[in-house]
Amino acid sequence: MSTTASTWTSQAAKSLYDMPLMDLLFRAQSVHRENFDPNQIQTSRLLSIKTGGCAEDCAYCSQSARNGSQLSASKMIEVERVLSAARKARDGGATRFCMGAAWREPKERDMDALVAMVEGVRGLGMETCMTLGMLDDSQVIRLRDAGLDYYNHNIDTSERYYPEVITTRSFADRIDTLNRVKEAGIKVCSGGILGMGEHAQDRVDMLVTLANLNPAPDSVPINMLMPQADTPLAEAKPVDPIDFVRLIATARIMMPASYVRLSAGRSEMSDEMQALCFLAGANSIFVGETLLTAENPEEDKDAVLFAKLGLRAETMAGRCETKAAE
Repeated sequence: MSTTASTWTSQAAKSLYDMPLMDLLFRAQSVHRENFDPNQIQTSRLLSIKTGGCAEDCAYCSQSARNGSQLSASKMIEVERVLSAARKARDGGATRFCMGAAWREPKERDMDALVAMVEGVRGLGMETCMTLGMLDDSQVIRLRDAGLDYYNHNIDTSERYYPEVITTRSFADRIDTLNRVKEAGIKVCSGGILGMGEHAQDRVDMLVTLANLNPAPDSVPINMLMPQADTPLAEAKPVDPIDFVRLIATARIMMPASYVRLSAGRSEMSDEMQALCFLAGANSIFVGETLLTAENPEEDKDAVLFAKLGLRAETMAGRCETKAAE
């Protein structure tokens, strides 16, 4: 895979995004084929290991204790329950297991269990990913030493628009966590959300920030907002499907060696929209009925779609072969 770093400007990225759609899709698919098998999709499973009661005020999130949501807080679930879910995910074909907790940051008392989860999932032969909020240096090192492959920490939107969505931590806080994770040798998973009232330029500028991290994130989840009841964005206007496809194609071109993942919002996408996203260079999805608190297409529906499109799920063996060839 190509790992050449490049510096993107906001103007150059917007010019790319604004290309005639057919030209943009052709360029994105060409870049995609240079770096990935165009008919192979990575499948990941996401499990909420601690739900609700978060101290952040993210306007899109039903897990925030600050924004009016009625979702009650839960305790972190037991390690064996996590490993049981991971076994089921592995047996169902998922190659990566992602664990998410609704925290501003984990407490020291949580670390032993988190380490055990990472070690246990790795022992099942799966890639591991966690999203736990902000991390300090010691927490990053403990997770790295346990074998954590990826750490997810989305920047959500552009630096300009960020304060309109979140006030309890800054955009710089997010970048600091990403840098801390990257410097420790853990792969970065970071993306954002479309449909929070941002402009097209904000969406593009979000990609500019990600692409210029040097290296760009190994995994870039692109979420389409699914408005949650009792949150400030409960009445948000839906994202135009073509605009969403444009951003996927732009992300593929700007970050050629990254996995670009269709994340939240896929349950609201038609088969045709998903097919266009795959053509634009998306090559990763979450499988399972829920993503933290949002709905997700059921696996049998994904199987039917894959069959229609001639797609196949990436296997760990195939992933290892790709890594060996890099």
